Amino acid sequence: MEAIVRADGRQMRLVQGQEFEVGRLDGQPGDTVTYDVLMLMDGVDVTVGTPVVAGAALKARIAQHGKAPKIRFMKYKNKTRYRRIFGHRQAVTRLVVESISKG
Repeated sequence: MEAIVRADGRQMRLVQGQEFEVGRLDGQPGDTVTYDVLMLMDGVDVTVGTPVVAGAALKARIAQHGKAPKIRFMKYKNKTRYRRIFGHRQAVTRLVVESISKG
């Protein structure tokens, strides 16, 4: 069974047991997070929500908190010897899909 959910402002296609990352969530590793399902696919049977599938839910367990890979960017002005290099690492939470229920 597969589900499409909206998490962290993005739509993701997930299956049971899959790991995925979202922006940092409150909670400790081991806590459970529930998402509303936008679309549910069970083999040939497809259910599309308006906007969510009634009663369907995806439960995910927080595996760990961490940081995403570093993004480096630069400011530059020609003819003035001005160069600045910046970096940023986004705080993320890794989740594992525990179950997908039809409801």
